[in-house]
Amino acid sequence: MADILASAEEKMQKAVEAAKREFATLRTGRAHPGLVDRLQVDYYGTPTPLNQLANISTPEPRLLLIQPWDKNAVKDIEKAILKSDLGLTPTSDGQVIRIAIPPLTEERRKDMVKLARKIAEERRVGVRNARREGNDEIKSQEKKGELPEDESKRLLDEMQSLTDKYIEQIDELLERKEKEIMEF
Repeated sequence: MADILASAEEKMQKAVEAAKREFATLRTGRAHPGLVDRLQVDYYGTPTPLNQLANISTPEPRLLLIQPWDKNAVKDIEKAILKSDLGLTPTSDGQVIRIAIPPLTEERRKDMVKLARKIAEERRVGVRNARREGNDEIKSQEKKGELPEDESKRLLDEMQSLTDKYIEQIDELLERKEKEIMEF
């Protein structure tokens, strides 16, 4: 019976982790490596994540610094950044790539908040789906007589408290991301 809860909790944790990853890729007015981390670079004909080709740092709040380990990859990285939907323009000296992060317009900020809310809702749905699957399993075992009614009730209550806990975590992540997006 505890395995039903453990399985549901694992799915709920994955939903929270996915929300964290997706929020990290949302552009705010501030530079952070997560913006370009997962960018795919055509490296010798193979799509490779940027974070496997270079060191990505933020020496200043509005500047990303990308230092490729292979200097031949500089042009490919620049191309990938320009082709991405980030709307950023890289500058390069042949050794390192600098990306100045322009401040977001009010309209763009509002769009980003909408996108963050959409991501959060998708992840909440993931948590609720894990709850529903767990609840269905508990009720099914109760019907088969494998689980006493009071034990079933206790498990359903535990499942609900797990759900509340993980939805609260997603809400907190969303709240932090909204503040980060809206600050000037």
